[in-house]
Amino acid sequence: MRQSQLFTKTAKEPPKDEFSFNAQILIRAGFIDKLFAGVYTILPLGFKVLKKIENIIREEINNIGGQEIYMPALHPIANYKKTGRDKIDVLYYTKLKNGSELVLGQSHEEIIVPLMQKFILSYKDLPKMVYQFQTKFRNELRAKSGILRGREFSMKDLYSFHKNEEDLNEYYKMAQKAYFKIFKRCGLLDLTYLTYASGGTFSKFSHEYQTITEAGEDLIYICDKCEIAINKKIIKEQSACPFCQNKKLREAKAIEVGNIFKLGNRFSHPFGFQYTAEDGSKKDVVMGCYGIGLGRTMGAITEVHHDKNGIIWPEEVAPFVASLLKIKSKNAMPAGRQEKVKNIDKISDKIYTDLQDNGVEVLYDDRDVSVGEKFADADLIGCPYRIVVSAKTLMKNCVEVKRRGSDKEELININEIINKISNY
Repeated sequence: MRQSQLFTKTAKEPPKDEFSFNAQILIRAGFIDKLFAGVYTILPLGFKVLKKIENIIREEINNIGGQEIYMPALHPIANYKKTGRDKIDVLYYTKLKNGSELVLGQSHEEIIVPLMQKFILSYKDLPKMVYQFQTKFRNELRAKSGILRGREFSMKDLYSFHKNEEDLNEYYKMAQKAYFKIFKRCGLLDLTYLTYASGGTFSKFSHEYQTITEAGEDLIYICDKCEIAINKKIIKEQSACPFCQNKKLREAKAIEVGNIFKLGNRFSHPFGFQYTAEDGSKKDVVMGCYGIGLGRTMGAITEVHHDKNGIIWPEEVAPFVASLLKIKSKNAMPAGRQEKVKNIDKISDKIYTDLQDNGVEVLYDDRDVSVGEKFADADLIGCPYRIVVSAKTLMKNCVEVKRRGSDKEELININEIINKISNY
């Protein structure tokens, strides 16, 4: 994409009404725009990042048997009354013109259960795993952490359906592994811990995926022997590592980037969701649920991967693989150099086209702005590689390539750019 065609612009200063770093840097870099607390517009650069996160999640969930659907965001309140969740404090309430009461979906247990009830009748129909990417609405009292805690946000929610706890447990382990693969591909694995948390009304324990950062809302206690953690909310009842009983746990602040629950029959029973077992008896379907917030993941990445100049995107989720900067000197040059670089526009355009033709996503800074602004914006936006075409580099038939976050700059022959970027 040519940066001159991008309708958004970067900003030197963060908005005065935004206090969380993740939102400050994403607004400054032109990835999101704040409508009001907890509600953000996702701009073109941010949309590309979210779609890449979404596709990573989709690939890994498909690999463990997930089937993708898309459920409504408007929910009948009657379904919530069946499960006793019609009075939870995060619901947004509304009505149809005929007076029927509705809520905006804060999660989809009350919708997925009656849906799957139409198709799962026998033990032969189990297990089944169904997921979606959908907007959620939660009436948060204080949405104060940027895109880490929104009132409207996009989430992947996966639901699994089983004939017994043993079958659920086996799939639950598969989901745990899939989540680690997701966070590895998003550049968060080294700082992310499987964390024991309260199961609420669902079960004794649930599991969170917590990424260590000073911006975190949660306190976790880490067992370095087992590389797991315990959320502070349950530390009194589980004061030692659940695996090795180690009591020397390390405290850290962290962001919850995902969670998984063993629901049991918490939602199937109120709907009378049963299957016919091998012996002809009727049994409640056993369920699990597995969530990841896309915006929350993007926010966590920016909290972890940045420096004083801007974002440092992991390659698989970056909006573009490279920033291509065309630097046209306005200073007087010797005649020989003028002749050598008179085709800088043509050469830069060809590099841009060649990279795209070879599958390298490029943000081409072809704007007529100062050199300093181009370099500053490239660092702020944070694409993994910066490629500079200038009079200085073209005198050697080269471009300058630098990995974001590194101090090392390399002169690479123009004919070797694609090979170099592909093998960094």
